[in-house]
Amino acid sequence: MYDNIYPRLRFWILMEISLIAGFSQGMLLPVTAILFEQAGIPSSINGLHATGVYIGILFATPFMEGLLRKFGYRNILLQGSLFIVLPLAFFPLWKSLIFWFILRLFIGVGICMLQFGAQTWITSISPANKRGRNIALFGLSFGLGFGIGPMMTRFLEVNETLPFFLTAGIGLLACLTIFLLKNEQPEQAAQRGSFFSTFKRLGQAWKYAWVAFLFPFTYGFLEASLNGNFPVYALNIGIDVSSVAIILPAFAIGSIVFQLPLGLMSDRFERRKVLMSVMFSGFACFTLAGIIQESVIGLIVCFFAAGMFVGSTYSLGVSYMVDLTPKTLLPTGNMLCSLLFSVGSISGPFIEGFSLQYIDGINFFYTISLILLCVFTALFFFKKKESGQ
Repeated sequence: MYDNIYPRLRFWILMEISLIAGFSQGMLLPVTAILFEQAGIPSSINGLHATGVYIGILFATPFMEGLLRKFGYRNILLQGSLFIVLPLAFFPLWKSLIFWFILRLFIGVGICMLQFGAQTWITSISPANKRGRNIALFGLSFGLGFGIGPMMTRFLEVNETLPFFLTAGIGLLACLTIFLLKNEQPEQAAQRGSFFSTFKRLGQAWKYAWVAFLFPFTYGFLEASLNGNFPVYALNIGIDVSSVAIILPAFAIGSIVFQLPLGLMSDRFERRKVLMSVMFSGFACFTLAGIIQESVIGLIVCFFAAGMFVGSTYSLGVSYMVDLTPKTLLPTGNMLCSLLFSVGSISGPFIEGFSLQYIDGINFFYTISLILLCVFTALFFFKKKESGQ
């Protein structure tokens, strides 16, 4: 009986893990940003501090494949859960910039372990005719969790430790369900190339698809800036915490609603044209948000519309990369997508935080609009190289 229901049980537990990873990350960025702002910590330090999670992810990524082969899927997921739950529970113990940054690093490692382990497991067990559906559901689960996370800022009005303890408790409950899984092992990895051949493949992939790699970078920059810097900017222009807790999830909800339809559109129509349309629409949404930034209702509408258009930038960028890159370079292309996403996630909060602190009168939304317009322009002038596919 258990063997009959196990495949379905395994699938939905992996969806739950993706949701918890997104929820933890979505909670941590705005909650800590608000606490730092209330403590009078400069915006540049606040933004730099927010990069801790992404530095942890970036640091851990090269080691994940070896750890997965050594310990198996279930053990990687258990370890990743503990790397998230324990640091979250430790946040209220000592309110220190350095201590909290170290905890962020550990949480970044944990999120990397959960995402890498669950995503690799989903990919390996999904039949070809359901692979797209399963991976789409996996991405939607993370996006849903990331969208719910900022709602935890409401509990700051009750007690500033409550969001951390609640998120840790929810993560612990999710961790217990992992024990229902068997510790399956991944297939034996193919033999690796040399260190220098890896760099050669990176250069080749960049030559074919450099414009596609701009989209994961842009999404990382956008996601981290919105969750890490917007709460600070909103408080500075007179928007209260409870309104921020409604505005931020609007972007994620828009992304969730339109992620699958945009993917289907990009399969039916030319992907380059779909990407150009969503980037220009996103530019228009954030420009309008900058004009009506003092209206909470207006910002909710703009964030939702922006999520509809640019909330799927990462997945559309990866799809476009596959269109441009030779099949022999697809693993390298995927690695570059992950790398550029992490770089964008790290640089976004720092650049936005630095700008807010040192550039008088700067509009948070116009910075994002400028980046979207630059990527749109690059795509407009991009000429596809023959990839030999």
